[in-house]
Amino acid sequence: MKIIKRKYLQDIIDVMGTPDIKVITGVRRSGKSELLNMFIKYIKENDNKANIIYIDYNLDKFDNLKQYKELIKYVSNQYNPKKNNFIMIDEIQMCNDFEKAINNFHAEKKYDIYITGSNAFLLSSDLATLFTGRTYSIEVFPFSYKEFLEYYNLKNNDENFDRYVLEGGFAGSYFYKDLDKKYNYISDVYKTMIVRDIVERNKIQNIPLLNSISDFLIDNIARITSYRSITNTLNYNKVITNDKTVGSYINYLCEAFAFYKIRRYDIQGKKYLSTQDKYYLSDHAVKYAIQGTKNMNYGNIYENIVAMELIRRGYVVYIGVLYEKEVDFVAMKRDEKIYIQVSDNIGNDFENSTFKREIEPLLKIKDAYPKIIIARTKHNKYQYEGIQIIDISNWLSEQE
Repeated sequence: MKIIKRKYLQDIIDVMGTPDIKVITGVRRSGKSELLNMFIKYIKENDNKANIIYIDYNLDKFDNLKQYKELIKYVSNQYNPKKNNFIMIDEIQMCNDFEKAINNFHAEKKYDIYITGSNAFLLSSDLATLFTGRTYSIEVFPFSYKEFLEYYNLKNNDENFDRYVLEGGFAGSYFYKDLDKKYNYISDVYKTMIVRDIVERNKIQNIPLLNSISDFLIDNIARITSYRSITNTLNYNKVITNDKTVGSYINYLCEAFAFYKIRRYDIQGKKYLSTQDKYYLSDHAVKYAIQGTKNMNYGNIYENIVAMELIRRGYVVYIGVLYEKEVDFVAMKRDEKIYIQVSDNIGNDFENSTFKREIEPLLKIKDAYPKIIIARTKHNKYQYEGIQIIDISNWLSEQE
């Protein structure tokens, strides 16, 4: 498989030597293990005093280290006091009581520690409980459009953007030339995530209910929803459940990075709203792999792609609410704020209804922060009343 240099490598390099336990997280098959291998290569090329203690629990040769005391013994025997000692462990959750071993290594203050694992066992909400030392998380995502172009050595154009919209960012699917086989791969990844990261960890008994909730969210990406609306829909379809169970199952899906929940933000009142959120897939191609490509809603798919790109670029993202109008995204990063509307095709006529619908909420915002419409314009960037209008493929392929 072709390897490209991803931005996450620099993220890891930037925290080399810090006392933190570095935890690489992210959805299954997003490239966490490959990232660790790239980092090991970087160390070997740049530190001639490095002693890398590497354990990959996917390999049979490390089966004898699946008890934490055996792991501690092995690492201690590999330690070299005359070198810079790195601990690199892939799929750490396969070691029983792994947190005891990691806390022991951290307490010894002799190692630079990096671990990857199933996200269900390394949830950001659990890290403080698992590890007594400070942790630093690096979240890895499926390929962006820009990485997709780099992987295939393509230029940004309409044909290649359409291809990314269909294929998505799970690089493991790129082995396959046939689109159906790509979707089979993505479907298998998603189903494995459901079983291993959610069902097994949370000991879920009602798997059909979990699948029904997952299907509902996939079918309703980029649409306002609530636990109550999902419960009502499922009950109407003879799938009996309640708000509490639905909320728990959705949290499990988000913890496994299958979905990302984006809350609503009252722009005028500058406060967060607690009900009716939106959910976005970690990779939009999952929708096609699970539900097929009939009746495609490009507007919702584009919104999903933009949502994940904003998160990938480090923004905290909310749904904007202003005078009963919705702004697709309010993206914040430190002192930066951007208001964004996403659309399929807004047309070339400023008087058409689609253009008016998309631009009206932005025109009502009176502060000076940038306001953008991202759409399939197939034109260079232009402005209307101070609002930037950018073609989605150009926005995705531009420098962050």
